Amino acid sequence: MSTFVRLTDYKSSDEKEQGFFKPKNRYEAKQEDFSKIPTSPIAYWVSDKVKKIFENQKISEYSFSDGKNVTGNNDEYLKQIWEINLNDIGQDNKWLFMMKGGDFRKWYGNLEYVMNWSEEARTHYKKNKVGRLIPEYLWYKKGITWSKISSKNASFRVLPEICTFDEVNISFNDLDKYNYILAFLNLSIAKSLLQITNQTLSFQTENILNLPIIFSESEDIKQRIETITQQNIDISKEEWDSRETSWDFTKNELIKHKSDSKIETAYTNYCNYWKEQHNTLHHNEEELNRLFIDIYELQDELTPEVELKDITILKNETKIVDRELVFQADEIMKQFISYGVGVMFGRYSLDSDGLLIANMGQEVPTSTTFVIDDDNVIPVLEDDYFKDDIASRFVQFVKTTFGENSLQENIRFIENALGTTIRKYFVKGFYEDHIKRYKKRPIYWMVSSPKKGFNVLIYMHRYQSDVFARVRNSYLTEYISKLESHKETLHLTTTSETASDKDKKDADKQIKNIETKLKELIEFDRESMMSFSQNGVDIDLDDGVKVNYCKFKEILYPITGLCK
Repeated sequence: MSTFVRLTDYKSSDEKEQGFFKPKNRYEAKQEDFSKIPTSPIAYWVSDKVKKIFENQKISEYSFSDGKNVTGNNDEYLKQIWEINLNDIGQDNKWLFMMKGGDFRKWYGNLEYVMNWSEEARTHYKKNKVGRLIPEYLWYKKGITWSKISSKNASFRVLPEICTFDEVNISFNDLDKYNYILAFLNLSIAKSLLQITNQTLSFQTENILNLPIIFSESEDIKQRIETITQQNIDISKEEWDSRETSWDFTKNELIKHKSDSKIETAYTNYCNYWKEQHNTLHHNEEELNRLFIDIYELQDELTPEVELKDITILKNETKIVDRELVFQADEIMKQFISYGVGVMFGRYSLDSDGLLIANMGQEVPTSTTFVIDDDNVIPVLEDDYFKDDIASRFVQFVKTTFGENSLQENIRFIENALGTTIRKYFVKGFYEDHIKRYKKRPIYWMVSSPKKGFNVLIYMHRYQSDVFARVRNSYLTEYISKLESHKETLHLTTTSETASDKDKKDADKQIKNIETKLKELIEFDRESMMSFSQNGVDIDLDDGVKVNYCKFKEILYPITGLCK
């Protein structure tokens, strides 16, 4: 029998010194007992009851793992799902969905990548000295996956049949036990057992397969676990698909929850609905904890409570304040605005769910409820020099979706949530939010002069080699002409005998600002824009945003770390 002192809960040396003499921190354990636990950790603090649990059957008796996918060059062979042509994704196509770690998220989600699955690419994975390819019998097989490295606890989620995976996954020949095992892995018991067998931040497949699984002898309880787990998966999938970066996104949530002509009502409906879903998920996880604690007979060791912060939906849209779920109106409005921009470009349509234009060369429909921008160029400027600029088009989008009667009220509600005007948000905030939303792989590209005096958006999937000629000829040079004309008008004010001193002073200030902007834009045109407008460059979406965006880095908005 050996004596151990556990001081891991203390931070400072003084606290550890005091804790050393406290009887509650002293444990006695037999060395031979450590071998009863997989990997034989020196887990001296573990009770005899918990040690006995490890004598049960392992998850490996119901599931298995065999190999991993390693490309040898992720920049070339992995892409975010939104980077490439829609028609090239899926089984029997060039690109296959791939689960690759991701944020702390339970039940469903983190489906963001595709892997080059062409025969040529698969041959490369097999022959490359660092490449790997999972055996064919694991292709298109439903499984459970997780993030291998996590500073938090492991979180487990569905690997759909349409996906492959990178490093960690367990598969099933018989899916009868699937939901039961997924539930167990996401609960406090598995968390506690993993902390015993694996005291690192890396959750290896063998750590999961070696966990002991005990099945309830009651068919009613097993069915209850099955039902609750499926509800958790469904809620998490619905929430994942509510964002436009999801493959199964259909339409913006405010459109879904619209019940009258007011956006505020839709927002309230949205908050009520998702608060209920969040509460259901929270209740379900605690109920599953109770069921499994009883099954494992650990009532004296564990409690069923789950902290709100550990419910892994609505992380972008909410915060936990004083143990209450608080919705972030600004983020929800930004999602609505982003969807509106997608409708402007034809990526989405108010007439149908999901993606509309998501393949290069695809014909642009002409008979949609909201008219799609015809030339794939939308100005983003501080003033409304163009009738089809983004702020004006967004107001029209709000009018189309929620009607004219409440238009001004709806615009005020959006601007109050944003904390700024719609135009200022588009000029100062939208593109940075877009870059963040699309994880530095934006689908809308912003042509931008060095000091941001001129900005227009184009949609990557509608790219044509002459698009920059259109940007220059129809927008940049036109904008320069409009500024010069405005400058002349202001000059008349400064020399007018009827203008007040204040008006003259304001006009003079505006003239100086315009002159500064004109200098920037003329230089931008001469040194960069003219060349790109005269030399059309083709792109291949299979190359991904990083390669394609950086071909035009001299004229596009700079994205930190994207282009070397």
